[in-house]
Amino acid sequence: MKKKISLVLFTLLLFYPFLWAQEVAVIQASPIRDLEPIKKTDRVLILAPHPDDETIGCAGIIQEAVKAGADIHVVYLTNGDHNEFAFIVYEKRMTFRKGEFLYMGEVRKQESRRAMDFLGLKDKGLVFLGYPDFGTFTMFRRYWQQKRPFRTLLTRVQKVPYKDSPSFDASYSSENILEDLKRQVLSFRPNKIFVSHPADVNSDHKSFYLFLEVALADLRFFMRRPKVYPYLIHHSGWPLPRHYHPDLILTPPERFQNSSISWVQAGLNREETENKANATLCYRSQTASSAFYLLAFARENELFGDYPELDLRPKISESLPEISATSVINLFRGINDYYAGRSQRYKAQAEDKAQGVYSLKDGALLISIKKAGGLGINSSVRIYLFGYNYGTPFAYMPKVCIIAQGSNFKAFDKNKVIRPPGIILTRTRDEMLLKIPLEVLGEPDFVIAQIQGHAAVLPADVTGFRKILIR
Repeated sequence: MKKKISLVLFTLLLFYPFLWAQEVAVIQASPIRDLEPIKKTDRVLILAPHPDDETIGCAGIIQEAVKAGADIHVVYLTNGDHNEFAFIVYEKRMTFRKGEFLYMGEVRKQESRRAMDFLGLKDKGLVFLGYPDFGTFTMFRRYWQQKRPFRTLLTRVQKVPYKDSPSFDASYSSENILEDLKRQVLSFRPNKIFVSHPADVNSDHKSFYLFLEVALADLRFFMRRPKVYPYLIHHSGWPLPRHYHPDLILTPPERFQNSSISWVQAGLNREETENKANATLCYRSQTASSAFYLLAFARENELFGDYPELDLRPKISESLPEISATSVINLFRGINDYYAGRSQRYKAQAEDKAQGVYSLKDGALLISIKKAGGLGINSSVRIYLFGYNYGTPFAYMPKVCIIAQGSNFKAFDKNKVIRPPGIILTRTRDEMLLKIPLEVLGEPDFVIAQIQGHAAVLPADVTGFRKILIR
């Protein structure tokens, strides 16, 4: 019995880190603009990392598109077959058998079909790619041009196992995900795409956004870029209150109130909100354990918003011959009120002001992190830098991750440690300055970057992936 309890606790920590996160207050700092209505001429593509995300994030959009007579498709990146916790609650038993997780993937696929049918979207508009749940971000970082494909922990397969998937038997490689996504986008030619948010804490949610950005860049000569509307699902302590509250408005998490994201909302009437709740309940494998959380999204509106691009492209100016451009973002907004009230030390941290600066100088990307009260001698930062060059296939581009702690750092390209001579880290008490030559990033035209801090609470503007224009 003790072994079973320990295994359950391990599973909870592994797959549901948001369960132990502190809940924070949710407030609305400024009015949110209304999303333009869906028209009959629109072609709406919804990209869902897992079956149920399309309902939680976009059930109102789906209903509006169906009523308007617009063309609408839903593409699922994974079948959600890696959710051990949901399996335990739904099946009321534990298993580590490969076939049973694949069975769970089939269950979730059928649930999504029922949910979409309830919302008025027929099966012909649904595409299940069947790539590995809980593995696509690792693939985006590391599995390009690999001799061995990615292998999942629980299903223990290395290729798409679902026979009715258009990707059936495709190996778990990032090239295959990218090509399949491009094929879906180009064949449907949407003018509006709804996709998971770049600041979502779930790794599959972040990766679908990243794959989409690369796919749209690759397709720039074949179609006009559609409007992209990211929707947020996973964020600690959000949305509150839990459970079904159809009369409440969904507002962004508090950490996003002062971010650069410009949020828009789509309104739902009472019938549409009830339909969203009932469609959510079609996912019995998920609501058995998380109905209190999933139903909290069935409210009077749905939220969408993305970061603006950071433009570091050189400007023609004699007064600025070295530094082409600088974009300043708030990096440390301090510890939230819960921690700030616990001690004078936390309170001092909360009142500390800090910022991060991306800049371009002498053929290198500079990332400066400053904090007046000091960064802490052992504070660590993880930085992802994915460069895109219009003349180089993305599979051949470096996928750089830099882990800096104290005055030391390690740099990785995919899964290999690299030691290029131009990367320089300098530290003072109040600043960490990292210099990365653009050559190390593949001489990119733009970079998709993220900063993760492990010694302080970061604001939303750096915890999400940002697109930085370089050339």
